[in-house]
Amino acid sequence: MSNPPSCDFLPVNTFTVDQAQIRILQTIKPIKESETLELTQALGRVLAQAIIAPFDVPPYRNSAMDGYAVKSQGQTQGLQQFRMIGKSFAGHPYQGSVGAGECVRIMTGAVVPEGADAVLMQEEVIVQGELIEYQGSVRLKQHIRHPGEDLAQGSEVLASGRVLNAADLGLIASLGIGQVTVWRKPKVAIISTGDELKPIGQTLNAGQIYDSNRYTLRGLLQRLAVEVLDIGIVPDDPELLEATFKSALQQADVLISSGGVSVGEADYVTRLLEQLGQIDFWKIAMKPGKPLAFGRLGECAFFGLPGNPVSTMVTFLVLVRPALLTLGHYPVKPLAMTQAKLLSPVRKAVGRQDYQRGICHQDDTGQWWVQSTGLQESHVLRSMSLANCFIVLAREWSNIEEGAEVPIVLFEGLF
Repeated sequence: MSNPPSCDFLPVNTFTVDQAQIRILQTIKPIKESETLELTQALGRVLAQAIIAPFDVPPYRNSAMDGYAVKSQGQTQGLQQFRMIGKSFAGHPYQGSVGAGECVRIMTGAVVPEGADAVLMQEEVIVQGELIEYQGSVRLKQHIRHPGEDLAQGSEVLASGRVLNAADLGLIASLGIGQVTVWRKPKVAIISTGDELKPIGQTLNAGQIYDSNRYTLRGLLQRLAVEVLDIGIVPDDPELLEATFKSALQQADVLISSGGVSVGEADYVTRLLEQLGQIDFWKIAMKPGKPLAFGRLGECAFFGLPGNPVSTMVTFLVLVRPALLTLGHYPVKPLAMTQAKLLSPVRKAVGRQDYQRGICHQDDTGQWWVQSTGLQESHVLRSMSLANCFIVLAREWSNIEEGAEVPIVLFEGLF
């Protein structure tokens, strides 16, 4: 990979957040394989083939109102009378023809019978036994829905690339289509590395901790349309790690590792990654989450995230999540920001874009307010659990006083 874009005050091989995002998205290419799903399984998936109307919608002339279907030709203004000759209900059309001076009782959605060219609203007529009376002129085609008025046969109903919502599913079903072709889900393998990590259920010895990052990553991934492959924990064993990586590469589109891939850590891991593919070890001007490994292991994209729990979450949300959306053909939008006023001052050093964990609320006037969760160290996973937003502080900023407006990113929908 080439050197990062120039920036006069950044060290060599250090990226701003924006630069890292651009480089990653330039490398990630959407998957090319599709699959056919039953309509009931397609919510939230991305269409790989457009939906084409197989027939006109509506397929026949039908009434837009409850009322009476009449023949308007030859009718004059003033008081008019029509003799009722039958009924046309939804699913039970009138089989005859309507002539001048005749009418058919009709319900909304029912077939407009032959000969009728207008519908009178039931609220505008007076019923006198078998006769109805109507005051006024009858406008040709009034209150009638015509074939193809909504969709013409052969027209594109939903374009390829559409993320299917509940209304789309109903629309497709109304066309008699029970299956759709969508892009398959990206397969994402996750792995934790390190001798110090132990699975839940085992007794911890001195210097050991329970692996939490895989649980966090699974939760983050379950918010996306991806298939998760949990590889588990791999100790610091070069041969075992190589075998595990090679196995994962055969199954996944993306491999995400947490811990053990930063510059200067576990040199055999670094050599292994470079042996299996093309990997860059970056420093990102962000906090938390400065170290990152990114590249390709054969056909598989690789993200080596920092091992600290908060760093893992922040780098995933800011850098990995957009890549997975791109891979799955989903639209990629920047994390939605709004402005909030600080309830207390925050500390920050110049040099890195800071994602501090915050607790925000909106007052009765619509103004957002936010305060820090407290200790912002990257190992304090509880800060993410307490928070409902990021306080995003630009890298050129320093300490910020109470009452200042800052951008925040709400967590809703992210995890």
